[in-house]
Amino acid sequence: MSIFPLWWSSFSETLGRRSIYLISFALFVVFSVISAVSTSIGMLIVMRVLGGGAAASVQAVGAGTIADIWESRERGRAMGIFYLGPLMGPLLAPIIGGLLCQNLGWRSTMWFLAIYGGLLWLVLCFCLPETLRAKKPLITDTTLPIQNDDKGNKRPPLTRVSTRQSVQQKAQTFASVFKRFIIDPLSVLAYLRFPAVAITVYYASITFGSLYVLNISVQQTFSSTPYNFSTTIVGLLYIPSSLGYIIASVIGGKWSDTIMHREARRANRYDVNGKLILIPEDRMRENAYLAAAIYPAALIWYGWAVKYHLYWVVPAVANFFFGLGSMVIFSVSTTMLTEFMPKRSSSGVAVNNFIRNIFSCVGGIVASPLIDAIGDGWLFTGLGVIALCSGSVVWAMRRYGPRWREQMDRALNS
Repeated sequence: MSIFPLWWSSFSETLGRRSIYLISFALFVVFSVISAVSTSIGMLIVMRVLGGGAAASVQAVGAGTIADIWESRERGRAMGIFYLGPLMGPLLAPIIGGLLCQNLGWRSTMWFLAIYGGLLWLVLCFCLPETLRAKKPLITDTTLPIQNDDKGNKRPPLTRVSTRQSVQQKAQTFASVFKRFIIDPLSVLAYLRFPAVAITVYYASITFGSLYVLNISVQQTFSSTPYNFSTTIVGLLYIPSSLGYIIASVIGGKWSDTIMHREARRANRYDVNGKLILIPEDRMRENAYLAAAIYPAALIWYGWAVKYHLYWVVPAVANFFFGLGSMVIFSVSTTMLTEFMPKRSSSGVAVNNFIRNIFSCVGGIVASPLIDAIGDGWLFTGLGVIALCSGSVVWAMRRYGPRWREQMDRALNS
C-alpha cells in the first residue's frame, strides 16, 4: 500500500483515472478470491500483499479525481469527505471482521472482500466517468515518422535500415519503456526535495503513524486484563475515534476553505477578473494550530488512562478527540499537496501515501513491544511530545510557505 500507488498515480496521468480504478479493483477481486482459497500461510501473505497494493490505487488516484473535479475554493470540504474512506477502515474492519471470524472463520473475511470489491467494480464501471482532462501518451516513439497510405490508414514508412540502426531503434524503444514503467513512477519521490512538500508529508506521516500505534494499543490493551473484552467489543471501541473523523471531515474541510478565502481577501489578492487568488499554505492557520494541540494531548490522555486501568469510557473519549484533531491534519495536508502540484495532483498524494505508510508500518511493528517494555503511559507520552513538537510545521508553513511555494513553482515550470 506504500509502493503500489506510485505506479497507479503515474499511470493514471496517461491511462486516465477510470481505467486505473477498473484495472486495480479487478486485480483486487482476483487476489481476494485466491486469498480465500489459500492452502498455506505463505500463499495467503503474498496474495494479501498484492491485494492491498491493488486496492491502494484509490488512495492516490482518488485524491487526483477530487482535484480534477473540485476547484481550490471548495476542495477542502470535498477532500475531507473523501478522506473518510481510508480512516473509516479502523471503525468498520474490526467490527465486520470480528463478527465474520467468530461465526464463519477467517476465510469468510476474504470472501467478503472479494464480493465487496466486485460490487465496487460494477459501480465504478457504470457510474464513474473519466475525470482527467488531458491524457499523456503512454510511450512516445519518434524514431519513425507516421504517414498515411492510399486508403488514409496511418502506418510507419517502409525503410531500409542497417543492423546498427535497428539495434539503436530497439535500444531507444527499450529505454522509453524502462523510463515510463520504472523511472517515471519512482521519480515522483523527487518532489520531497521541495521543503513545502517534505514538511507537509512529514507532519501527515507522524500523525498517521500515531494512528496505527493507537490502533494496536486499543486491540492489545482492551483484550487483556483487566478489561478482557471480546473481539467484537474491542472492535466497537474504535467507534469514538471514527466519530471524531466524521465530525472533523464535515466541519474541518469547509473550515479550511473558509480560512483560505479569508486570508486571500485580507491580503487583497485578486486576479484581473476579480476572483480571489488562493494559495495552499493559507489552509494551515488556527484550524491546524488547534488540531496540532488536540491530538497529541489526546494521545497522552489515552496512554495514562489505560495505564491506570480507568473505566473504558475515559480512554474512549480521548480517542474521540484524537480522531477529531488528526482528521483535520490529514485533510489539510492532503488538500495542500494537490494544490502544490495542480498538474500532477495524484503524484503529490502518492508521495504522501508512500512516506506515511512507512511510518504506519514502523508504528505497527514497534507498538506492541514498546507497550510491553515501557507501558502505554510512557509510550503515548513520548509519542504525544513528538507529535506536539512536529506541530511546528504549521508555524513554518506560515512563516516560510510562500517563499518555498514560489521556489517550487519556478523549479517545476522551468
